Amino acid sequence: MTTIADKLQQVRTRIDAACKACGRDAASVRLLAVSKTFPEAALRAAHAAGQSAFGENYVQEGVAKIQALADLRSAIEWHCIGPLQSNKTRVVAEHFDWVHSIDRLKIAQRLSEQRPAQLPPLQLCLQVNVDGGANKSGVTPPEALALARQVVELPKVRLRGLMAIPEPAESFEEQRALFLRATALYEEMRAAGMPLDVLSLGMSADLEAAVAAGSTMVRVGTAIFGGRG
Repeated sequence: MTTIADKLQQVRTRIDAACKACGRDAASVRLLAVSKTFPEAALRAAHAAGQSAFGENYVQEGVAKIQALADLRSAIEWHCIGPLQSNKTRVVAEHFDWVHSIDRLKIAQRLSEQRPAQLPPLQLCLQVNVDGGANKSGVTPPEALALARQVVELPKVRLRGLMAIPEPAESFEEQRALFLRATALYEEMRAAGMPLDVLSLGMSADLEAAVAAGSTMVRVGTAIFGGRG
């Protein structure tokens, strides 16, 4: 039976190989384990195998796990990666370390206002809709820089980068081309003075293309924890 530790090692091997293929240092890509719908025991197994960053899509479920794994709180970095509604910002501001899905100023403002004073700044990524999907979350590329300029002025949050989830593509080159849209925007925003250092792109099925396009953080769930019911 393949364990979570085995699967984690397989994913790390894929990241290393992808970096080598495009001449990047493997240390330049972080692995975020997407643990939505999986139980506390699975996260403990992943942590025991060296994984320290976990992404949760659903706020209530994520907070329950943060509380269940309170004994590991100082050793785990918790990322909220799903769409975030206004009525959930307080609990996210109080419990999570990162939010990847900022697509409007109101959400960032609420997180800043509601972040407890004793906690370090909440780390934020703007979610960008790079391929124009009508039903997709995310700010459009032309609007991203203006939003970033407003977010960087907020106290108690720190803008770190961009996150994108393009539509699935069949081939490596098609996947890479979509990711490169996000990379180009990331570089444009850095050139405009935005203090960005994170490009959150790629999941289980397309992490190689994301790494080739410049991703600095891949979000992997299925390849670590298995399929979801």
